[in-house]
Amino acid sequence: MKLVVEVVDAHDLMPKDGEGSASSYVEVDFENQLSRTKTIPKNLKPIWNQKLIFDFDETKNHQAIEISVYNERKPIPGRNFLGRVRFPCSNIVKKGEEAYQRFQLERKWFFSPVKGEIGLKIYLSPESSSSPPPPLNTPPISENTNLHSKTLAAVPRAEVPVIETPNVAVISNSSSTIAAVKPTGAELAKETQEIKEPEEERAGRGQHIYKHQSLQQPGVPFTMRQGNPQAHSSLQEDYDLKDTNPQLGERWPNSAGFGGRGWLSSERFTSTYDLVEQSFYLYVRVVKAKDLPPSSITGSCDPYVEVKLGNYKGRTKHFEKKMNPEWHQVFSFSKERIQSSVLEVFVKDKEMVGRDDYLGRVVFDLNEIPTRVPPDSALAPQWYKLEDRRGQGKVKGEIMVAVWMGTQADEAFPESWNSDAAAVYGEGVFNIRSKVYVSPKLWYLRVNVIEAQDVLPNDRNRLPEVFVKAQVGNQVLKTKVCPTRTTNPLWNEDLVFVAAEPFEEQLFVTVEDRLHATKDEVLGKITLPLDMFERRLDHRPVHTRWFNLEKYGFGVLEADRRKELKFSSRIHLRVCLEGGYHVLDESTMYISDQRPTAKQLWKQPIGILEVGILSAQGLLPMKMKDGRGSTDAYCVAKYGQKWVRTRTILDAFNPKWNEQYTWEVYDPCTVITLGVFDNCHLGGGEKTTAGTAARDSRIGKVRIRLSTLEAHRVYTHSYPLLVLQPHGVKKMGELQLAIRFTTLSLASMVYIYGHPLLPKMHYLHPFTVNQVDNLRYQAMNIVAVRLGRAEPPLRKEVIEYMLDVDSHMWSMRRSKANFFRVMSLLSGLFSMSRWFGDVCDWKNPITSVLVHILFLILIWYPELILPTLFLYMFLIGLWNYRFRARHPPHMDTKVSWAEAVHPDELDEEFDTFPTSRPHDIVRMRYDRLRGVAGRIQTVVGDIATQGERFQSLLSWRDPRATSLFVLFSLCAAVVLYVTPFRVVALLAGLYYLRHPRFRSKLPSVPSNFFKRLSARTDSLL
Repeated sequence: MKLVVEVVDAHDLMPKDGEGSASSYVEVDFENQLSRTKTIPKNLKPIWNQKLIFDFDETKNHQAIEISVYNERKPIPGRNFLGRVRFPCSNIVKKGEEAYQRFQLERKWFFSPVKGEIGLKIYLSPESSSSPPPPLNTPPISENTNLHSKTLAAVPRAEVPVIETPNVAVISNSSSTIAAVKPTGAELAKETQEIKEPEEERAGRGQHIYKHQSLQQPGVPFTMRQGNPQAHSSLQEDYDLKDTNPQLGERWPNSAGFGGRGWLSSERFTSTYDLVEQSFYLYVRVVKAKDLPPSSITGSCDPYVEVKLGNYKGRTKHFEKKMNPEWHQVFSFSKERIQSSVLEVFVKDKEMVGRDDYLGRVVFDLNEIPTRVPPDSALAPQWYKLEDRRGQGKVKGEIMVAVWMGTQADEAFPESWNSDAAAVYGEGVFNIRSKVYVSPKLWYLRVNVIEAQDVLPNDRNRLPEVFVKAQVGNQVLKTKVCPTRTTNPLWNEDLVFVAAEPFEEQLFVTVEDRLHATKDEVLGKITLPLDMFERRLDHRPVHTRWFNLEKYGFGVLEADRRKELKFSSRIHLRVCLEGGYHVLDESTMYISDQRPTAKQLWKQPIGILEVGILSAQGLLPMKMKDGRGSTDAYCVAKYGQKWVRTRTILDAFNPKWNEQYTWEVYDPCTVITLGVFDNCHLGGGEKTTAGTAARDSRIGKVRIRLSTLEAHRVYTHSYPLLVLQPHGVKKMGELQLAIRFTTLSLASMVYIYGHPLLPKMHYLHPFTVNQVDNLRYQAMNIVAVRLGRAEPPLRKEVIEYMLDVDSHMWSMRRSKANFFRVMSLLSGLFSMSRWFGDVCDWKNPITSVLVHILFLILIWYPELILPTLFLYMFLIGLWNYRFRARHPPHMDTKVSWAEAVHPDELDEEFDTFPTSRPHDIVRMRYDRLRGVAGRIQTVVGDIATQGERFQSLLSWRDPRATSLFVLFSLCAAVVLYVTPFRVVALLAGLYYLRHPRFRSKLPSVPSNFFKRLSARTDSLL
């Protein structure tokens, strides 16, 4: 693998030759390899267009590439430093994904005079055909030397000083392998001891009955719409976050229970799964068999293996007519459910009719099974002779098996057949496994439609009314109709689409003629692949191109008629893939990733997020199975581009997952979303009553903002799973999590808080609100389609619920919640205003006297105003530190206004769009909306009236009022010019703080004058 650094150009360099210019060249240092470009004499905007090639080892963890710009001094040999750029190796892309990018030159030392930019392309190439250049210690190149060679290879650097840094954390590019500094077992125990003990200990599986579960009356058929909001309102304590104290971390006792032959001499702690409770499993790996006896009837063998442990049986697939089959399949049995002391592995011959033939078996004593602890290597399988049914002798044939005791941290666990899923069959086996998904790489495709030429309508007696329609996949956008009827229309409009790698769709552009309001006629078309367009990383415009339009109607069957065309219409486009934006597929309120699309623009991660999904408790039955309620729950977590899905626990109201996942964090002001769902795709061909495919039911959702978490602390809480239903809010259970946010650098964290939330392109060339909503909806659909094609699929209903696809829909409940949020913010101002009014009315004379003294001090020493203000905020912050939140925020039913909501408002919120309710209900809701809008209209009108009165002070709409105000302004200017500002402020403050006996109950003169000013209300119809 070769690293290619293409040095393109530089701009606005610092002059260094004493004549206002510089003879510059670029030197690149990569892992003790040095290479340089040619020297461009006397140019502050040099253009090199030169490639430098380096050896790149993908197995090593490279740090950064240092690119330095120097001025070559003549006639005395030497050089002057002009600036440098350090490019992290984690941002390097492969060949084909590279893009031109400008970097601001940085100083090497604090006092280095540096300015300018350098343009580069950096990428990895699988091979290179360049020839090595002469070494750097050759004499200087003369002016007559041929400098047309554009490819140089790197030569080793002689000696480079190495600075050793402490290995605090190692983060690989893969999201699956991340190692960081973590607290030891003692520190972890100390942290978890600070969390309060729960009021009640968790009972065993299926034995604990929760308050919200008792609302389901026995004997009543279960329906998802059953509920009692009044009963729920009395259980407010169940909606709160609860502290838990799980036994986190892996503990391996010596010779305890099964696995007595373990090779451990003492208790061992591992850091791979230190945020979940340890669960033991018995693993059986069936590899292959040989020398199996053929059937006496058919003369062949259709073998399969059956693994039996107590009442649990797992079987491999069978092979037809194969004497030496290979299965490579793993079975796992939960230790909690082991009810036998022996493990039996049977080899059988599948028969078409009757019972399967018995070929042999192998029996293992569970007390003699070894224990394997990751990261130890996998246990080597061994050959075992098959025994007869009674175990009295050996039979023909051998089987290769490995048996060991391990935990859920074992590498074989995710793909193994689990005893918890013994009832699942068919395609359902793949739908219950835990998986990690990665969202597709999304791009914004910007199509700038500039103009077209020689657009001729089919009716030559009229000029066309032309517009352009562009389509990418299911996304269709149109330009406006050209305002002038002409054959050379001009638009200059931007159409923005969402595209995902790999690019499967194409850009389809048509030029159409508007015949009348309901009919359009296609005049030309063109189809363009998305791979041909330039990938832009910043706001610099890309090159435009002319494309010839194909006459509409000339298909494959009419190839001969194409030659009849003497000319073709053409269209002028500027198309690029925007790499400087972050493609929003979720609401900005709950955003989990803010990185731009182009990997070259990514910064280094600032922390690591580790989440242990422990269990759920007290889940409600979601469907009927065998005449009783049942729930097959799994959990989905989404942060950044990484989605995780736990395995499905069958028929359990208190499922235990104990799975741990890790994410790289690039911004702390982000949110991780976790949702719990009921799996309705277990291989039984489930159908709803309407005949459509079954949908996974939502159980609840939890959001956690990373900025509310303290660093290096383990949070173990039980989060309520709240769902808003047409009959009110309902608690569906609790989700128990363990979370740790580890920061890698405090300086990087402080640096992040001072930078914009989104990439800079969102501010240099922002989208409109409608564009953002439409593009987000299209991005969500693309993510749902791509993840729905995975195995097992992450279904569309899950994606929509996790990404809050309906957050923009109208809801009276949300409107009320937002209104009271605003009122709670303004309540502080209202309280301050009432307090100041009490001071002015002298209701508390001591307070009023102290305010007068403070006012006089600030008037006499005005330089103390700002220090006093900031000191006051500092003291308030210290005081509020005592009342800080001890746990992350969670779903709040009071803030959401979900407790006192009217049933009809909930029914309106769950209505479809467009509505599906009867006309009388729609008319009632419309009248209610008119009443709310009328009150808003009155408030907006009052605000407009006050603003127009302020404008009329100088507009001469009321000549007498304007004359009075102009004369007052003149007098005020003279008085304020003569009188010192301190005196004016003192007199104004004392007048405003005067005692009530010096006040009048009538409005003041300025207020009376302002209210008499005219507004434009009398001009309204």
